[in-house]
Amino acid sequence: MTDVERAWRFLENSDPIASADEVEAAVLRVADEITAKLSKSYPVVLVVMGGAVVFAGQMLPLLRFPIDLDYIHASRYGAATRGAEIDWRVKPPASVRGRAVLVLDDILDGGQTMDAIRGRLLELGAASFHCAVLVEKKLAVEKPIHADFVGLEIEDRFVFGFGMDAKGYWRNLPEIRAMRES
Repeated sequence: MTDVERAWRFLENSDPIASADEVEAAVLRVADEITAKLSKSYPVVLVVMGGAVVFAGQMLPLLRFPIDLDYIHASRYGAATRGAEIDWRVKPPASVRGRAVLVLDDILDGGQTMDAIRGRLLELGAASFHCAVLVEKKLAVEKPIHADFVGLEIEDRFVFGFGMDAKGYWRNLPEIRAMRES
């Protein structure tokens, strides 16, 4: 079976979680919430690569106030579907010192990655830390951190689309889908 065939089979064996219209409405709502909270603070906005690229690309034009933009790359997944240790591919910049920082990410799952990001930013002297995620999973266990701004809350399933991938496939979907349990 080729990679293309695997990708199509993977998509066929998934369930829709949020339509493209629902995702768009969530992004608009989160942009309004961020604007209300941070528009007067001239924040540094850090995009978590690579899953948050689509979310950030839709979000940034909606933030009609001055920002500084940069990115970080911290991952616990890679091409896997279960988290591992934090892999800092691009660390937060020292320019966050004394600044309000808004981190944009695709998903808050168990919270370990975002908690590590928050810890590093505060160590670097960020004046305040805020995070916005497209998706936050509802889990039965307590998380070390919750997002300040959440687009969609979902059940504990492995999701993909709108920047999130599954085994490397389908970041480019306009909707969010979940793998079927096997």
